[in-house]
Amino acid sequence: MATSTDTLCIDLNSDMGEGFGAYRMGDDEAILKIVSSANIACGMHAGDPEIMAKTFKLAKERGVAVGAHPGFPDLWGFGRRIIPLTPGEIERVVAYQIGAAQALSTYAGHPITYVKPHGALGNLTQTDVEVSSAIARAIKAVAPSLKILTFVNGALERIAGEMGMQTCAEVFADRAYTDEGHLVHRKVPGAVLHDVNEAAARMLRMVQAGGIETISGKLIPAKIESICVHSDTPGAIEMAAEVRRRLETAGVTIKAFAGV
Repeated sequence: MATSTDTLCIDLNSDMGEGFGAYRMGDDEAILKIVSSANIACGMHAGDPEIMAKTFKLAKERGVAVGAHPGFPDLWGFGRRIIPLTPGEIERVVAYQIGAAQALSTYAGHPITYVKPHGALGNLTQTDVEVSSAIARAIKAVAPSLKILTFVNGALERIAGEMGMQTCAEVFADRAYTDEGHLVHRKVPGAVLHDVNEAAARMLRMVQAGGIETISGKLIPAKIESICVHSDTPGAIEMAAEVRRRLETAGVTIKAFAGV
């Protein structure tokens, strides 16, 4: 990580397209004016063909890169519950969703360039070698040229790298980290940050320092290449805008990690 902010470049990504039918989650049109990469739900934790096609089209109009956002088959729980699938089943569920994203993004004239696992499936990739290996195998089998958006210092980042795949490591603007470098569980007080200025200031510190700032104030060295700003939490648009403003004011360039 460079020490001078005028040489730093970072990606801003957000999860979107997470409605279903007549139901909507988050303000995709607003967040697409702020971020550089959009992770589009593929129909299993949220999303459907209509929403996917519309979101890919909007992202193209905004010049925002797009990626597949596969999760557990869990519409009821929004993909935030662990579904006990075998590694083989995870491979096929991920491959299926990448295929859907490839089809609808191509249909919209804006092909996907990366994959980011969603929710509980994504959280498992911090430490679970079997799950991470299954996801990496699925991506490599279906679309090996796609990059993978991973947790910083997580199992998927290491395993995908060993398999010769390109990765990009992200941190979360609105989530606290343990001293082990993992996300604090959502049920723990302080796990989700709501203060816009506090979150933006913390992101700038982490990018400049090249490390994860934990809930106790510890800094864990890490290569931070992307920041996730969730679009479905209260104040999400304001937080995303302030994170971008704070970074750009400090001389940090915002740029999609996987092209547009």
